[in-house]
Amino acid sequence: MNRLKVTLPDNFSFSTPLTIRLSDLNYGGHVGNDAILSILQEARQQFLRSRGQEELNIDGHGLIMVDALIEYKKELNYADSIIVSVVAVDFDKMGFDFYYKIELIQEGKSILASRAKTGMLLYDYANKKKVPVSEELIKLLS
Repeated sequence: MNRLKVTLPDNFSFSTPLTIRLSDLNYGGHVGNDAILSILQEARQQFLRSRGQEELNIDGHGLIMVDALIEYKKELNYADSIIVSVVAVDFDKMGFDFYYKIELIQEGKSILASRAKTGMLLYDYANKKKVPVSEELIKLLS
């Protein structure tokens, strides 16, 4: 079976510690795939806030996710401490990609748990249309 692979950038411009919550677990007792997307969203929002932006108010517009790719490497469980690293790259006229690295912190070591990428567009929610990414926003997020 062919597997999709996420090739991470060499450097990340932001990292945040998070703790796995009980609500992140699925019926298998570990973090569910839906919860990984929520963890990525939390890290993305923290990244944006560190630059004075928010998902629904970024350069005067919002972000909308157009694709997501997650590669699972290690199971995560309740109360696990993780570090989520984020970087924005691959800017074009209408959007860009976020890359994420989720690392489990155990006994002072970091173990790769997931690699992920989300494709994002700048979006005018009021008028329901895509809007171009400004050069200023590219500089701010890079």
